[in-house]
Amino acid sequence: MADDMNNASEAHIPTVIADGLHIVYRVNGAKTGKGSATSALSRIVRRGDERGVRKVHAVKGVTFTAYRGEAIGLIGSNGSGKSTLLRAIAGLLPAERGKVYTDGQPSLLGVNAALMNDLTGERNVILGGLAMGMSREQIRERYQEIVDFSGINEKGDFITLPMRTYSSGMAARLRFSIAAAKDHDVLMIDEALATGDRKFQKRSEARIRELRKEAGTVFLVSHNNKSIRDTCDRVLWLERGELRMDGPTAEVLKEYEKFTGK
Repeated sequence: MADDMNNASEAHIPTVIADGLHIVYRVNGAKTGKGSATSALSRIVRRGDERGVRKVHAVKGVTFTAYRGEAIGLIGSNGSGKSTLLRAIAGLLPAERGKVYTDGQPSLLGVNAALMNDLTGERNVILGGLAMGMSREQIRERYQEIVDFSGINEKGDFITLPMRTYSSGMAARLRFSIAAAKDHDVLMIDEALATGDRKFQKRSEARIRELRKEAGTVFLVSHNNKSIRDTCDRVLWLERGELRMDGPTAEVLKEYEKFTGK
């Protein structure tokens, strides 16, 4: 009984709160007849305002609270703001308005910035682990587990080859395997389960369930509704930057599939 009460209280500990979140990209070089003397003069006259900058309002007033132990799917059409929302939660994009609060350290899969195409997979496992805050000893202890989980050595010794020789699927599987080797407060996965065969997807889904048991929160962006159904108990549906629906997976996917006609 006491354990049940502890589990219930832990399930209601917030890990991510988005409060009226707006994210706006600013793109230099609106259509002003570039190259002409007239447009150059007008840019000088306008200096200090933003008429020469195109704004893209990618996330519009999104509000939700994520709790410890949840796996949350993010769905929506291409360009709906899913990846932008993850980058904002990870602290990689500033809010135009509103706030994002996180409990613990959010980690966005993959560690692309740390992985280098000219280095071997082996070296990239070390770099990726260090980028996530693992010690060299932890990386050494989990190295073989990471390689085995990725499955990239099943048809040869690819871990010793430069990453530029990998297919996009192999590289994505290695990134997922590095990130999944560590327990996370908040882990955000962007389309990682869309790559690889069904065997790897099953391993990935099982690992996500383990991460949740370690009291973490997992966000999964995917266009594969089956992956969302198999992995997530809650779904956020974004469309044109707005949160259209937030609820149990079956309910949200039912409405989304009506909307898309699939």
